[in-house]
Amino acid sequence: MSKIVIVYSSVHGQTRKISAYLEDQLTAAGNSVTAVNIADKVDLAQFDKIIIGASIRHGKHNPAVYDFIEANQAILEQKPSSFFSVSLVARKPLKNTAETNPYMLAFLEKSVWKPKLAEVFGGNLNYPSYGVMDRNIIRFIMWITKGPTAADTNVEYTDWQKVDAYAANINQLTA
Repeated sequence: MSKIVIVYSSVHGQTRKISAYLEDQLTAAGNSVTAVNIADKVDLAQFDKIIIGASIRHGKHNPAVYDFIEANQAILEQKPSSFFSVSLVARKPLKNTAETNPYMLAFLEKSVWKPKLAEVFGGNLNYPSYGVMDRNIIRFIMWITKGPTAADTNVEYTDWQKVDAYAANINQLTA
């Protein structure tokens, strides 16, 4: 079918996990798929479709995501391409679509590239795995947004059926 690359930016590992899952789903559908960290060198010209996935940390996507997009804007606009964002805000029903998620809306406003397909996924909240600073910042944010604040909380908010549907949409994506 298609030769697909998934370029991801992950802080605590959930975006990497979603990328690996997408890689498995898209491979099972007959595609040749490669997932790479955004810090790795990749020649996008050798792929038919391009997916970029990025997590939110302290309210922002990694600046490297925007740098990567700017450096590859021409090829991203020529090929079928998609973007997904992973955040804890996407756990909320009124903020779990590309049209309603504030981080996706900010991304689309700031980015020079407008992907053909965009999606948001809930992330993973795992306080025990965070350093002291991240744990306290995230607990404070969760307290403000009425999320879980218990220090032993480990909850995965990713809707894997939604990821399956996204993979199916990628298979249908054309230039």
